[in-house]
Amino acid sequence: AGFWPDALHVVVGESGAGKSTILSLLYRFWDLQSGNIKINSTEINAYDVNYIRNQICVVSQDMFLFHDTIRNNIALGLQQDQSEIEQAARAACIHDFIVSLPDGYDTVIGEKGINLSGGERQRICLARAFAKDASVWILDEATSALDQITEKKVLENLKYRVKGKTMILITHRLQSVTDADCIHVLRNGRFIAEGAHEELLVSNEYYKKL
Repeated sequence: AGFWPDALHVVVGESGAGKSTILSLLYRFWDLQSGNIKINSTEINAYDVNYIRNQICVVSQDMFLFHDTIRNNIALGLQQDQSEIEQAARAACIHDFIVSLPDGYDTVIGEKGINLSGGERQRICLARAFAKDASVWILDEATSALDQITEKKVLENLKYRVKGKTMILITHRLQSVTDADCIHVLRNGRFIAEGAHEELLVSNEYYKKL
């Protein structure tokens, strides 16, 4: 499969199809045993691991937050001023919730964000991604805890920032991806089709079944 910049790509498939494996390979958690992955026509293993990870922003379904303030959880060591942090939070649709708290952005959220709901934790992790603003974004079920209205707003904000970036959304919630630039269909570890939503509904029975 080919993932090009200036586009929102979506990877779909049943559980166990290999969607999250793609994240592990791109982020170099695992190295390839066969086949190849190329970035800008260069084999991924030719790049330094730290360089690759600095260029890629990952938001996974396994959300990790620190026992620290919301501000520090979003910035995550980046030199961000308050306006940049707020801009990222607005894009993730979490700003209004944060400012409603007595301590606002200085609220300490507890170990692993225990004081927050699943949707709130997920939106803070998404705000972290907006703050980092990397060249390649990989969102692995990163909106699964959001209601459909909030998810739609977040995806609209993603598409607004897509210029010059490659965005890959891994999901099984097909109702949220119909406006993607390209949908890649994964089955049993292999890409079997790719295209726009309406095109795939006509041309691919497996996608239609999903």
